[in-house]
Amino acid sequence: MSSNVLGPILYSFFTDHLTVQKGLRPASVRSYRDTVRLFLPFAAADKACRITRLVLEDLTCDRVLRFLRHLEEDRGNHARTRNQRLGALHTLFDYIATRVPEMMAVCQQVAAIPMKRTPLPEIRYLESDETTALLNAPVRGRWVLRDRALLLFLYNTGARAQEVADLHIGDLDLEAARVRLQGKGQKWRTCLLWPSTVRMLRKLVADAGSGASAESAVFSSFGHRSLTRIGIYRIVCRHARTVEERPSTRGRRITPHVLRHTTAVHLLESGVEMNVIRAWLGHANIATTDRYSEITVRAKEAAMRVCEPPPGIVGAIPRRPVWRDDPSLLKWLTSL
Repeated sequence: MSSNVLGPILYSFFTDHLTVQKGLRPASVRSYRDTVRLFLPFAAADKACRITRLVLEDLTCDRVLRFLRHLEEDRGNHARTRNQRLGALHTLFDYIATRVPEMMAVCQQVAAIPMKRTPLPEIRYLESDETTALLNAPVRGRWVLRDRALLLFLYNTGARAQEVADLHIGDLDLEAARVRLQGKGQKWRTCLLWPSTVRMLRKLVADAGSGASAESAVFSSFGHRSLTRIGIYRIVCRHARTVEERPSTRGRRITPHVLRHTTAVHLLESGVEMNVIRAWLGHANIATTDRYSEITVRAKEAAMRVCEPPPGIVGAIPRRPVWRDDPSLLKWLTSL
């Protein structure tokens, strides 16, 4: 392969490296695709040529740096978005280095571009009464059963929206009250279901009729087509409007991921061990789960009560050192 051919490298990067070798899910592959779709037109404009005229040697470290500045200054992207795009480019240039050794020096320079430090995003969750209000929010239309089952399932399992969109009837074991979810990196995990969730899912599966099979989507729309991640997001946001009008939640957007955070926080406040919560949510790293221990106000209040000094201890502390009230000690110190 000629060292300056760009097309075949990009083709094998997406069709083989990301999907076959790394086993990324379609949503993750689309994220890489979006980064490349932004970077290549920028590189062509920066070189003042057509995109079809680009070669590998045009993908320089300086051009990557200018692209990152373009994202923040011209497109107004947040530093987190800039870091996400840079992460995708790191992966791309790592792959180029393995296929075209002549590009090793440039790839090493790109790999050395650091991520910007950014504050961790705020974790938002619902209190118990707010969660109850959401699950009992009025649902109208022909999708009452599906929407109620969806809200309850999200809170029960703490599943990601994409995991719910990919859920098939064959993944349910309603007799054993459990479900298998396929998470990031093609990893599977099992979550237990509450009796109320099982009853809802039984009705939902029965409502699908005899035409449903093990490969049919649990949560579907018209024509028994599986709900998409965006569709699930819109359903949750639509039913959350009544809850968002409450004083405690005003100004907070309730999304499927807020329900996921809610599940984690409520498990933590119930005394569930952190490693169990990690497995429940499908986190690869326990450090991700540890973040929930930092945000529970009730847990901090309980810790404060444990450490609170006994009554009267403040008044028992002398206002000045004891040695100032000892005449013999003062006389001795003066004689020194």
